[in-house]
Amino acid sequence: MAEKDAPFRSGFVALVGRPNAGKSTLLNACMGEKVAITSPVAQTTRRRMRAVINTERSQLVIIDTPGLHKPHDPLGTELNRAALAELADADAVAFLVDATKPVGRGDEWVARHVARSGAAYKLLVLTKADIASPERVSAQLEAARALGPFDDELVVSARKGFNVDAFVGLVSAHLPEGPRWFPEGMDVDADPEDLVAEFVREKLFRNLRQELPHSVGVTCDEIEVADDGHASIRATILVEREGQKAIVVGRGGQMIKRVGTEARRDVERLLGRRVYLDLTVRVSPHWRRDEREIRRLGYGLDEG
Repeated sequence: MAEKDAPFRSGFVALVGRPNAGKSTLLNACMGEKVAITSPVAQTTRRRMRAVINTERSQLVIIDTPGLHKPHDPLGTELNRAALAELADADAVAFLVDATKPVGRGDEWVARHVARSGAAYKLLVLTKADIASPERVSAQLEAARALGPFDDELVVSARKGFNVDAFVGLVSAHLPEGPRWFPEGMDVDADPEDLVAEFVREKLFRNLRQELPHSVGVTCDEIEVADDGHASIRATILVEREGQKAIVVGRGGQMIKRVGTEARRDVERLLGRRVYLDLTVRVSPHWRRDEREIRRLGYGLDEG
């Protein structure tokens, strides 16, 4: 069939897997720019991110989901609910398995949900091939195959760009016939406020690592553009204890200054203008156990 006569295909592919499987990194590589935050800390992704890739004959909507894991608090439960909801509604599912970590019970648990999903196309994706030996990649691929039936499999390195285009092409070819769900100029379906909050949280994760990241939440309270084109942004960082607030602020305010400086670079790229970023730290005891606070921050399942 000639290209111009080929049917237009569109649909949603959910990226699922354990925490730190490389979902957000793959999403960014597919988009050719940073739209989802990443860090070495597990469970970095808390918000669902939809990114749109348009071609002449297809529209692929890639959904980055929180890593599926055994929850230890209501926040973890909400993150799992959000990820499983996207899995249930997707036209295609890409199950990501880390090539550098042994396939274990967590992968088996995710694979069972993938098998039960109604997605017409299920793709096994082995990630981080650039930092695993060929022997390790081969062994991991064999172990991952045993997790369940998949329609296809692909080895990728999102950081090196290896097989990223192949991933987009493979999934797009298996989408159902349908319309463009989003306008062609739309790259992501997140509001600027949500992206600002995520960029700030990423810098907290990267600078604080294991000191307190899972106790940190961020909300963007206001974006105001002045007549001279500058944007003034206010954002609030939530922690659970006064001691954590002291860590975020740092000695002499050095840590929060560093976080603000690093986040501002991403925000200025996002908004295409100079930015003044005002960060405030607020203590909200046990916010990770407060479902209303979790939803207010945008970390839970979108009931709408």
